[in-house]
Amino acid sequence: MAEIQPFQAVTYNTDHGVDVSDRIAPPYDVLDEKSKGQLLRQSAQNIVTIDLPHLPAKSVGPTEVYRQAGQVYRKWLSEKILTRRQNPALFVYQQTFSLGPRVFKRRGLVANVHLQSMGTSKAGRGSIHPHEQVFPAAKEDRLKLMYAAEAQLSAIFGIYSDPDQSIAGLLSSVIDGRQPLLYGTTLNDQVKHELWAVEEPQQVAGFRTAMAHKDLFIADGHHRYQTALTYAQQKKSDCKNSGNANYCLFVLVALEDPGMIVLPTHRVLTGLTGFSTSRLKEIVHAQDNLNIRKTPFGPGQLEQLAASLGQGGPHEIGLLSGPYCHILSTHGDHDPLKDLFPNHPKSWRLLDVAILHEIWIERVFRPNFGGSTIHSSYTANLSQVAEQIQLKPPGNSLGLILRAPSLESIHQVSLSGHLMPQKSTFFYPKVATGLVINPLS
Repeated sequence: MAEIQPFQAVTYNTDHGVDVSDRIAPPYDVLDEKSKGQLLRQSAQNIVTIDLPHLPAKSVGPTEVYRQAGQVYRKWLSEKILTRRQNPALFVYQQTFSLGPRVFKRRGLVANVHLQSMGTSKAGRGSIHPHEQVFPAAKEDRLKLMYAAEAQLSAIFGIYSDPDQSIAGLLSSVIDGRQPLLYGTTLNDQVKHELWAVEEPQQVAGFRTAMAHKDLFIADGHHRYQTALTYAQQKKSDCKNSGNANYCLFVLVALEDPGMIVLPTHRVLTGLTGFSTSRLKEIVHAQDNLNIRKTPFGPGQLEQLAASLGQGGPHEIGLLSGPYCHILSTHGDHDPLKDLFPNHPKSWRLLDVAILHEIWIERVFRPNFGGSTIHSSYTANLSQVAEQIQLKPPGNSLGLILRAPSLESIHQVSLSGHLMPQKSTFFYPKVATGLVINPLS
């Protein structure tokens, strides 16, 4: 079962004000030196002081930086900058944000979730499913910080299905007519974050019952979840395990929530040798199942290019190289990976990002334009794709523009037990760090 528990959360002290805009932050793994500096200029008490003690994110720093982060955390507690709440609670979390002309509100439940191995549970229900790979350095970084602070500083973003809107009704009953405990707006995306505490036993029981048989799918935070598993296992082997180490802090949002937005993560390939679109066309036209065509859109019209993908058929991918844009596509079989990966589920084989990696990158670009010298970088920002290519010599780089995978396809791949390629999704907006901390000691 997806067992959730209320917990004695650590939050910023509301005696200093309920607007914590200058102290909350995006997740550590989307930050760099510049964005961290901007947050610290807002306030020296911004959570990144503790949560991102070493750069670049997902790399392992010296032990001393983690020790200092733990000392700062305990100092803030002793000075009442942070405070541990007296009563265990769940929390309702609302994000208000704009995307294009529309304004969305996304509601989630903040809770401690009982740790279990990822994948289908023995009972066949109440499982916790991943959808992306994890890497050792990122786990080691988070584990060193978890030991130093004895706390989970940022929540994992999990999703579940709520087709009858039963949990949505419970969330609304907490929010309606009540002022939030804390709120703040994140600097980088202007998303408003609001938090309400749920302490009343009957309300807590209602959420626990409603969530009891839900499958959970990790949207963001695979490394942090694996870290929490490792921490709990090590504590148990040391005979020092506390009850809270068996739980992991989550923000849980329904698939059906109107604010559940998935954006694509585009690719920039660098390190190519001898690349030209004319040579690429020769290679593509020599194959039966691939196609390339020029578009009317130039490098300054990537939004229009992205919007046009899929209009000419399935599995269309935008290509930015030089002064022109093209569209790469497959034709013939709608399932072009069927013969290459017969043991993978169809939901995985039909992902545009899987087709991009397995056909275009591994079987077209690498064999013909550089092999192991080709490297990928990732961004959800189209303007950054063009900017990165402009910084490289002609023929050295290209941009690959993707459509976002559907929530249903992510759901089905996760249920199948397979993993999507690295950086396949960008769930928007990100969950804020610093609203709620889960103390482990």
